[in-house]
Amino acid sequence: MSFFVTGTDTDVGKTLIASALLHAFAARGLRVMGMKPVAAGSVAGIWHDVVELEQASNIVAPLDVRNPYRFEPPVAPHLAAQQAGVVISTQVIQAAYRQLSVLADVVIVEGAGGFCVPLNDTESLADVAQQLGLPVILVVGMRLGCINHALLTVLAIQSRGLRLAGWVANCVNAGMPLLDENILAVQQRINAPLLGIIPHALNISAMQTARHLQVDKLCL
Repeated sequence: MSFFVTGTDTDVGKTLIASALLHAFAARGLRVMGMKPVAAGSVAGIWHDVVELEQASNIVAPLDVRNPYRFEPPVAPHLAAQQAGVVISTQVIQAAYRQLSVLADVVIVEGAGGFCVPLNDTESLADVAQQLGLPVILVVGMRLGCINHALLTVLAIQSRGLRLAGWVANCVNAGMPLLDENILAVQQRINAPLLGIIPHALNISAMQTARHLQVDKLCL
């Protein structure tokens, strides 16, 4: 019952959807924990995606387990790590996940950027998803170009032998032309359930977002 949440790009709402999933599973009486293996980009020393996942979780775990790697610059993880003189280890991430999986019934692991974002010279977040062996939930940011981005990401997920458990249409752009037609085009081409359509709204909370998700549709 754990999942890896990825997106078609950066800033498509992965943290919002990951946190909403935590609320949805917690409402079923499950112990839930959000994990952010790598966070890049802080505001006044605060990594807001890490904080949001913590607030949506209903059990407690050390920060370095929930979030093994944190970097201040809002750049690609491998570049942020290079600037900090750090080499991101997928073994460290795997060990942290194993600790969380003992504590929680459901661990939601949120990626960074898109599915294939590099972590070091040879590995990417796609490798992490594959090593953890988790079903993937894809967040599609509904904007121009989203169909191509969604289909390419699905191909990348499938190439790793991973199951696409479902996808979410997140309406990140207000007034996107032909929104319904774009959602239908993605839905017709992805062999995985549409878990929900998140309307465009400023400052929508994770708990409010959870009401738009149908986790019972997940392909387990």
